Amino acid sequence: MREKTAKEAIQLSDHFTYKKLIRFVASPIIMMVFTSIYGIVDGLFVSNMVGKYAFVALNFVYPFIMILGGTGFMIGTGGSALVAKELGRGNKEKADRYFTMMIIVTVILGAVITPIGMFAVRPVAKLLGATEAFLEDSVLYGRIVIGFTTAFMLQNVFQSFLTVAEKPKLGLLITVIAGVTNAILDALFMAVFKWGLVGAAVATGIGQLVGGIIPIVYFCGKKEKLIKLVKTKLEIRPILQAMTNGSSELMSNISMSIVGMLYNAQLIKYAGENGVAAYGTIMYVQFIFNAIYIGYAIGSAPIISYHYGAENKAELKSMLKRSVTLIGAASLVLTATAIAAALPLSKIFVGYDKELLEVTVHGMRIFAVSFLLSGLNIFASSFFTALNNGLISAIISFMRTLVFQTAAVLFLPYALGLDGIWWAITIAECCAFVMSLGFVFGKRKKYGYM
Repeated sequence: MREKTAKEAIQLSDHFTYKKLIRFVASPIIMMVFTSIYGIVDGLFVSNMVGKYAFVALNFVYPFIMILGGTGFMIGTGGSALVAKELGRGNKEKADRYFTMMIIVTVILGAVITPIGMFAVRPVAKLLGATEAFLEDSVLYGRIVIGFTTAFMLQNVFQSFLTVAEKPKLGLLITVIAGVTNAILDALFMAVFKWGLVGAAVATGIGQLVGGIIPIVYFCGKKEKLIKLVKTKLEIRPILQAMTNGSSELMSNISMSIVGMLYNAQLIKYAGENGVAAYGTIMYVQFIFNAIYIGYAIGSAPIISYHYGAENKAELKSMLKRSVTLIGAASLVLTATAIAAALPLSKIFVGYDKELLEVTVHGMRIFAVSFLLSGLNIFASSFFTALNNGLISAIISFMRTLVFQTAAVLFLPYALGLDGIWWAITIAECCAFVMSLGFVFGKRKKYGYM
């Protein structure tokens, strides 16, 4: 029976056909989609049960919360690439030690970041132009959710390491459990107990606790695993290496959050509270669609790192070709879906306000064009992280999510008004795509993937 199970299991050392690759990345993709959905549940309940201004408050502070939790993505992606490379070289003992270090560092950073974030949420909200109509609600929601930052960071870290451990289905199961917990508690706290924004925030935090703690129990178990938590001392070199390599994901997360705050500031100026509420709905759709791309990146990165460590250039070529094909096809489908479904998707969140609904549908249809290229750009950054080239990955993420988008969202409105804000991300993705192509072709000889 063991023999049959071993043959059926997909291993990082395998040759990945399209079918096997899709099977392997399916769980991380679904996992990321569920992560996005249970983050969206708060907005759905708040908008329909508490009202527009509470919905605006949640969306206004959410980018700042994501900046704090983004450190988990940095450690998860950078650390998993390092651990997978050591597994490819046959160094399991070192892989276990490095993995354990990443978890310890995550807990330490979480303990430092949490009080800073709770203190900073009010001045940040004021700086970005929060009005009296929703400032206090933004601070209230933000402080409660930020209190669970360490659990949120651990959840992000384990999403990457469960894939390295060849347990993507377990990662999916844990995410589903966390998401269902959040949804049930949202309904209980808001619909039954009438706690409003406080209920939404507490439900989110408890869901993150579930997602952050269950993997610790698994990796501490005595059963033999590809990687596991062990007794170890912290070593500066691998920690810095992982952080440097994963800095692109941190930069991407921070940049996206900063850009999100800039969007809100511009929308307050050009469209008032309706603009912020519309952007919140559009962001929820973007979370789900980009979660598919991010999930693919998380699932494929350990494979790329493993074969890079094993110096298997043929498999690197195969992975690049198949990844571009799959992501390209998904981009066409997702873009068409977002444009066609703009009205029903918007109605779910803001169907109670006709004027707000019209603004949201119009903005979403323009914004949806960006999905044509965002997946390829996300993969390009992840690809270089998996190759342990954090510098190029960071450059792609920094330019794509901060420089290009910031410039577009600040200056396009002067020429196009409100539509300039909706078109900003597509212009930024076009610029990032050209840059990503340059790096992929420029480094093809060094890594041998083309």
